[in-house]
Amino acid sequence: MSVLPHPVSRRELRLAGLCYLAIIALGLFSEVFVRGTLVVAGDAAATARHIAAQPQLWRLGLAADLLMQVLDVPVIVVLWRLLRPVNETLALTATGLNLVQTTVLVANRVQLLAALDLLTGTAMQEAFLPGQRDALAMLAVGLHGQGFGIGLVFFGVACVIRGALVIASGVVPRLLGWGLAAAGLAYLLNSFALLLAPAFARLLFPAVMLPVLVGELAFALWLALSGRLRL
Repeated sequence: MSVLPHPVSRRELRLAGLCYLAIIALGLFSEVFVRGTLVVAGDAAATARHIAAQPQLWRLGLAADLLMQVLDVPVIVVLWRLLRPVNETLALTATGLNLVQTTVLVANRVQLLAALDLLTGTAMQEAFLPGQRDALAMLAVGLHGQGFGIGLVFFGVACVIRGALVIASGVVPRLLGWGLAAAGLAYLLNSFALLLAPAFARLLFPAVMLPVLVGELAFALWLALSGRLRL
């Protein structure tokens, strides 16, 4: 029996699920297909050549990132409405943390524009030597990665809270709640490793992201199917 007196409509669940699935797809595109192919770890010159040779692909990745953040908003609203009857304070806390994460990530995208401008802008070419521009662009890309990790600290805590609320809800399958909580813990482990022990973070990645992909994808599918998915 449902413990939620005012569940959201199937249409709202479906909308949130489709947005969530789109967020996952866009994130994979920008991180794996764009930055994963253009950025060469530890090689500023090669990274600079790749970005300068394909500036539109770099911009497309940035556009995908920003669209991902736009789609965050309806997901945040629907999850707030879905989980509010379980515990309003915790649901609001998760919502606030998620909004902080989204704000941090949006502001952080400026680093990607800075890297592109350093490598393709006429003024930058006149102001810096090629090696200097390459190094500064690589620094901007690295700072973007650090900012991304900082933003995901807030999202990781939000996922853990939402996972606990899902488990207690009686509406969403409990296994999905455990999956969300595991995803949140994986985010936190990865982010703090990036900030405190980068060498250890390199050992963890990409295996540490497996709980994230499984947990969030399963939850997004449940939402998109309007609760028809039973685990």
